[in-house]
Amino acid sequence: MLAWIVEHCAPIDEGPLRRIERETPSPGPGQLLVRISCCGVCRTDLHLAEGDLAPRHPAVTPGHEIVGRVEAVGAGAGRFAVGDRVGVPWLASTDGSCRFCRRGAENLCESPQFTGWDVQGGYADACLADERFVYALPPALTDEQAAPLLCAGIIGYRALRVADAPPGGRLGIYGFGGSAHLTAQVALHEGLRVHVMTRGAHNQQLASALGVDSVANASDAPPEPLDAAILFAPAGELVVPALRALDAGGTLAVAGIWLSDIPSLNYQSELFRERNLRSVTANTRQDGEEFLRLAERFKIQPTTVSYAMADAPTALSDLAHGRFGGAAVLHN
Repeated sequence: MLAWIVEHCAPIDEGPLRRIERETPSPGPGQLLVRISCCGVCRTDLHLAEGDLAPRHPAVTPGHEIVGRVEAVGAGAGRFAVGDRVGVPWLASTDGSCRFCRRGAENLCESPQFTGWDVQGGYADACLADERFVYALPPALTDEQAAPLLCAGIIGYRALRVADAPPGGRLGIYGFGGSAHLTAQVALHEGLRVHVMTRGAHNQQLASALGVDSVANASDAPPEPLDAAILFAPAGELVVPALRALDAGGTLAVAGIWLSDIPSLNYQSELFRERNLRSVTANTRQDGEEFLRLAERFKIQPTTVSYAMADAPTALSDLAHGRFGGAAVLHN
C-alpha cells in the first residue's frame, strides 16, 4: 500500500513528507484493518511535519481524521463487521488502568497512544485501529463531511464544554479554521452569542456565512464582555487579549496541542476577578460519542476542501498559508 511518512521535520514547503510503498498490515487481537476512503487534514499534522511536535518514531504516517470501511477483523474484535463504515480518531488507545483512566479522565491517561503520532495514521491506503476507540458515523454525513468531525469536531466540542459558557452566554472564538467552524455551529444551536476574532479573509467570510454575532480581526476586542472564550489559533500572543475580553468569572480554553509562547500576564488586568485559563488535553470517548450525536441532531455542516491523497503536501502547505476556509480532506 502507499503511505506518506514524515521523512524529516522541516517547514512544509521544504518537503518533509515522502510517499512510500509499505506492506499492508494484518489486524492483531482486537484490531480492525480499515481501508481508507478519506482523511481530514489537521493542524496537528502540520505541527508534526514541521517539528513543533517531535515524531514519536521514525517514518510515522500522519493523519487522524480517518473514514473508511472495515476490511479485516482481528481475533476477539466484535464491535464492527467487514464492510462497516467507521471513523478512526486522534485517541488511539489508553492504558485503562492509570489513576486518570480509573476516574473516567482517559484524556489525561499516563500512557496514551495517538493516531498519526504513536501509531500509523490516515495519509495512506489503509491503517490499523483498536476497535474500542473507533466510532460508528452518522449515516447522513458523507465520508468527506464526517472526516473533520473526528478530531476538529470532537476537540472543539470538548473545548466548548471546558470553557463552560452559561446558557444564553457570550462566547468568543479566536482563530476560525477546521475546528472552530464546527464548534461555532454547536454553540449557535445551543443559543450562545458567538463573537469570532480571526485573521484571513477566508476565515472571516466563513464565520459571517455561519451567522455568528460578530467578526473581527484576531487581536481586536469583541463588542461585549465574554462569558467564555476558546483559543483555536496556535498563537500564544492571543492569550492576553482573550483574557482581557473575559467578564468576571469567565474561562478561556486553549484548544490546541501546541501553542507558541505566551507573553507575560498582568494579574490585575488579565486574571483577577476569577478569570480562568485552562488547557484542553485530547478527549474521552464519551466526548466523541456526545459530539457525534449532536452533529447528527444539529445537522452540523463541515465546510471542506478536497485534495487527492497524492497531494497531501499541497494540502498542508495551503493550511499553513491560510489558503482556504474550513477543513481540507484527502481522498484515495
